[in-house]
Amino acid sequence: MLSACQSLNGGMYDDALKPSADPVTAANVTRDNKLVQLARQQHPRILHTYGGEYSNPKLERMVAKVVGRLTLVSDNPDQIYRITILNSPSVNAFALPGGYLYITRGLLALADDSAELAAVIAHEMGHVTANHGLQRQQLEAEEALTSHVVADLLSNDREAKTALIRGKLKLAQFSRNQELAADAIGINSVGKAGFDPYAASRFLRAMQAYTDFRTVSGANDTSLDFLATHPNTPQRVSLAVEKARVFGPPGTGERDRDAYLKGIDGMLFGDKPDEGFVRGNTFLHPKLGITFTVPQGFVIDNSAQAVTAAGPGDVAVRFDGVSVNRGTPLDDYVRSGWVTGLDPSSVHPATINGNEAAVARAVSEGWQFDVTVIRADGQVYRLLTAAPMASHDLEKVARAVSGSFRLLTKAQKASLKPLSIRIVTVETGQNIASIAAMMRGVDRKLDLFRVLNGLGPGADVSVGDKVKIVTDE
Repeated sequence: MLSACQSLNGGMYDDALKPSADPVTAANVTRDNKLVQLARQQHPRILHTYGGEYSNPKLERMVAKVVGRLTLVSDNPDQIYRITILNSPSVNAFALPGGYLYITRGLLALADDSAELAAVIAHEMGHVTANHGLQRQQLEAEEALTSHVVADLLSNDREAKTALIRGKLKLAQFSRNQELAADAIGINSVGKAGFDPYAASRFLRAMQAYTDFRTVSGANDTSLDFLATHPNTPQRVSLAVEKARVFGPPGTGERDRDAYLKGIDGMLFGDKPDEGFVRGNTFLHPKLGITFTVPQGFVIDNSAQAVTAAGPGDVAVRFDGVSVNRGTPLDDYVRSGWVTGLDPSSVHPATINGNEAAVARAVSEGWQFDVTVIRADGQVYRLLTAAPMASHDLEKVARAVSGSFRLLTKAQKASLKPLSIRIVTVETGQNIASIAAMMRGVDRKLDLFRVLNGLGPGADVSVGDKVKIVTDE
């Protein structure tokens, strides 16, 4: 949860434990009206990109309780924060100038107790209370500053591969020293609020376990996630432990785990129902009534803008829908100018599992592309596959993915249900394997169970333990 640092010098940010005496918060609306208004204007864009706000009164009360405890111990207790839970499965949290804090339900699913949640929120609050946003530029450049932060947050990488899979987010990066300062402020706030100060280091390890879990055959796409710009390092974990020792030995402070688990019980896990579902290496959309599968070793990322998949050898796939006049032949649509580097001679009509289609090839900036367009039930879908010019896998992957595209039956659509986090109590005769086997709708069940419950290799569960599982029941 803390940004990259190659070397650490003891005491380099001891002064950072002193929050700014003049923080930029929503309470300063009169004086810093332009800054707060600009942050407020960007709020709808963030909601749109991250799937909107996740409305869950029980969950909101739990988060508000944690924020309240942190605010009470702040040296600036009058500051006001707007906390938004984002309806996204990505594991992320970030802050904008003006006291706007965001946390995804994906991060809430990964955190294991109230102390870990407090560690994340306190870190982001640290950026606001220390005025890190304003320190990046002169005060008179407020408008440029806020625009820069939001532009970084919502920008698209111009590299050819990420241009193919647009919709990814890149967090605004604070400097190394600012991240360290926010760490210090955050851990200090967590300890003063009576939470377990070692929660920060514990969550760092959870984040690393999450990252390792996401890594499949060399494909690891976490650009929507916390570690995209808050990378975990052994030194950073050691630093968090060092700062926690100020408050006492491990076991100091509250974890408040029961209240936390009660708050997230029933919370949506994974994809939103209206955006379709990812089940292993298969994407299914009950509303649209379509499905397709990517090869083993690919990691699927589902968002409101598109479905993307990244695989070995830098091969990537993007799937989306587009409005095309019913009378327009698909090969004409492919030639209509939206494909950069198109080879016109490669365009040809096709039929895929009974559906009208067109297939073509394109080359651009060192990348080769397969373009497959399919018309099904009156809707047109695009499957774009990209690979480096030297790759020999483009055709194989593209044909495998497009060949798997088909319509769902009524029974299949009816059987698809969203996943949620459920809290269960371990009973006599159960162990980690049998509890993990209860999970539904996910693959690598045991590995995911360990990640969600902070259980390292060799760890098991005991009778009476409360644990998180994922299920569609």
